[in-house]
Amino acid sequence: MTGFAFDPEWMGTLSAPFMTNAFLAGLCIAVAAGVMGYFTIARQSTFAAHALAHIGLPGATGAVLLGLPVSLGLGAFALAGALVIGALGKRASQREIATGTVLAFATGLGLFFARLSSSASQQMQSILFGSILTITTDQIIGFAAFDAILLAVLAVIYRPLLFSSVDEQVAQAKGVPIGAMNVAFMAIMAGVITIAVPAVGTLLIFALVITPAATANVIAGTPLRAMVLASALCLVSIWGGLVLAAMFPAPPSFIIVSLSTLFWALAKGAGALRRR
Repeated sequence: MTGFAFDPEWMGTLSAPFMTNAFLAGLCIAVAAGVMGYFTIARQSTFAAHALAHIGLPGATGAVLLGLPVSLGLGAFALAGALVIGALGKRASQREIATGTVLAFATGLGLFFARLSSSASQQMQSILFGSILTITTDQIIGFAAFDAILLAVLAVIYRPLLFSSVDEQVAQAKGVPIGAMNVAFMAIMAGVITIAVPAVGTLLIFALVITPAATANVIAGTPLRAMVLASALCLVSIWGGLVLAAMFPAPPSFIIVSLSTLFWALAKGAGALRRR
């Protein structure tokens, strides 16, 4: 019980350099996760988004075996899995089958790599549950660069991607390249997963990519507003989690997930009351 006792020195903790990095990382993650979270729900690809984090697991453990950066291996495997799923799953039902198949293989491979090395096995916990307090300055620069690329790409493909997400059959009839949009979406999502996993890990990735977007969809009336609101909710969850974790020492990922879920529950409750 003493682990959750109030820390009177919490302001000093917040001013530490590692907390500054965590706040900056949270900002970068919120922008990417909020924007892509909307498309993930619209395309009925929540399972695929969750699975991509686990598909990156063998890349992360394999990178430890080879002495390479964990994020490099995670991103490479997540991207490879995303491209396979995007190419094989042209429709929602097909994506479910392709995702499940790739996920099963990747999970087994990740556990195999973890058994080969004690260091890879030890790294598993941070991969599964995240460690936002250990984010480095170099990682933040990479996150910011990814956000810039993400926003630039979305500015180009926003309309066809949104059209194919909202009504795939009509979009196809209008000449929208559905296959290309599937692959582009999954590739971008792989990047979002890669930068979000360090914060909450592969097991809790839903809290940043899906839950804020689901909350925003209950409140916002247009896609653009939903994306902005989802990013804001994601940011409040991360920053609020960091502050509360400093005040009442606890794993930040647990508090981040709790806040994100709380916002969703409140939005659903308020929506139910309005309908009555």
